[in-house]
Amino acid sequence: MGHFMTTVSYFILFFISSVLADGGLVGVNYGRIANDLPEPTKVVELMKSQGINRAKLYDSDPTVVKAFADSGIKLVVAIPNELLSSVAKKPSFANSWVQENIAAHYPKTQIEAIAVGNEVFVDPANTTNFLVPAMKNIHSALVKLNLDKAIKVSSPVALSALQNSYPSSAGSFKTELIEPVMKPMFEFLRSTGSYLMVNVYPFFAYAANSDVISLDYALFRENPGVVDSGNGLRYFNLFDAQVDAVFAAMSALKYNDLKVVVSETGWPSNGDKNEIGASQENAADYNGNLVKRVLTGGGTPLKSNSVLDVYLFAMFNENQKTGPTSEKNYGLFYPNQQKVYNIPLTEEGLKAWKGGKRQSTPVSGGGGGNSNSSTSGGGIGGTGGVSTSSSGHTWCVANDKSGEEKLQNALDYACGEGGADCNSIQPGAACYSPNTLEAHASFAMNSYYQKNSRAVGTCDFGGAAYVVTQTPKFGKCELPTN
Repeated sequence: MGHFMTTVSYFILFFISSVLADGGLVGVNYGRIANDLPEPTKVVELMKSQGINRAKLYDSDPTVVKAFADSGIKLVVAIPNELLSSVAKKPSFANSWVQENIAAHYPKTQIEAIAVGNEVFVDPANTTNFLVPAMKNIHSALVKLNLDKAIKVSSPVALSALQNSYPSSAGSFKTELIEPVMKPMFEFLRSTGSYLMVNVYPFFAYAANSDVISLDYALFRENPGVVDSGNGLRYFNLFDAQVDAVFAAMSALKYNDLKVVVSETGWPSNGDKNEIGASQENAADYNGNLVKRVLTGGGTPLKSNSVLDVYLFAMFNENQKTGPTSEKNYGLFYPNQQKVYNIPLTEEGLKAWKGGKRQSTPVSGGGGGNSNSSTSGGGIGGTGGVSTSSSGHTWCVANDKSGEEKLQNALDYACGEGGADCNSIQPGAACYSPNTLEAHASFAMNSYYQKNSRAVGTCDFGGAAYVVTQTPKFGKCELPTN
C-alpha cells in the first residue's frame, strides 16, 4: 500500500486532540409544578449528592434561589412570560426586578444567567414583541450594578421556531420571526457575549414519525447513521441533527459565531398509549447516552469544534403538569428523591455506567421528509463507535464523504500508532485488492475497532469512520469481526 503510509505524526496529534476534546457541561431543570416535592434545601442537597453543579429554574422564587446559596451549584433563574410586557415597557420595573431577584442573592447564590421568558414564540399570550426589549432592559439593569460580565441574558427558544429542520443543512427560522425578533435577539446576544438557549426534544419527532425515524437513532444507540442530502454529512443521532438545524438556521442569517446551549432536553419514562417510545428503558438510554455524548466532548457534524452544554429536563416528575401523561413523567427523580432510573450525571459516574448498549429495534432510516421542525432527521457524526448490536457483530468502515486527507490520516494512524493488523492489505496479500483508499482505510480502521473490543469512540477517527451492522465487503475481502 506504499504511498498510503504517510503523515503518521500529524494524525496522532489530531487523534489525541479529538479524544481529549473538552467535554460540555450537564445541568438539570428544576421545575416545580407539583404539590409533593421536597423542600428546596433538600433538593439542593440531593443535587449535590448526585454531583449536579448546574441548575435552571423557571422563576426567581426567593426561597428557592436562597436555598442554592453557598451550594457550589451555578444557577439560571427566569422571568416568566407574563412579566415580559412590564419588563419591556418600564426600565424601572426591570431595575427593581434585578435588584430584588438577582442582586439580593448574588454572589452567595451563583446566578450565572437569566432566562427572559420561556418558548415565547409559542406563548398564547403573544408576548413575542416584548422579548428583545425586555432582554435589553434586564441587561441594562445588570450593567448599572456591574453584574453584566458575570450574568448573561438569554431566552429559551423552542425548536418550533424553525421553518425547516430536515435535512439539518436546510435549517431555517420561520420567516415571520426573522426580522422582528431573531436578528435583533442575535445582535443582542453577540454584543453582550451571551448565547442562544434552545429546547431540543428528539422524543417529539420520534413519537410523531416512528414509522420513518429509527428508535436507535433517537436514543443514541448503534445505527448506520443518516446522511444529510444537502451536505453529505452523516448523523448518528437525532439530537445532533436537530441542534445542527439550529446552527444552519443561524448561519443562514450570518450568526454562526454564537454559542448554543441546550436549555431543555429529555425523554419521558411514561406516557399515553399513543405516545410511542415513552418508557423507563428509553428514557434511561436517551438521557444516559446524552450525558455520555456531552461529557466525552466533541461537537456536532456541522460544528465539530463546538462544545455543547445541556440542561436535562427535569429533576422531578411533576404531578400537576397538564397535557398528556408524558408531561408528568420527565423526571430523573420521584418526589421521594428516589431515582426513576439509574444514569450517570458526572464523568465519574460515566466510568461505571453499563447502560445504553441495547439495540432493540431493526435499524431503519432517519429523519423522514417532512419540513416541519418536529421531523428533524439527520447528516456524519463524530460520535461513531457505539456499542455492539444485539447479535454482537458490528464493523467499522470508512466514511467516503470525509475526504481523502482524513481517510489517509486515519489509515496511517490505525496501521502505525494504533497497532491495527494491516498485513492483509499489503501488496499481494488477501485484501490488497481493491487497492483503493476507502477499502484499505476500512480494513485498517475495522482492525483497530475490533482489537479495541468495539469500544465506544474507537470507530470515529475524527469523523472518518462509522459503525455498520451488515458485513462489509470490498471485492472478495470481507472485513473480520476479530
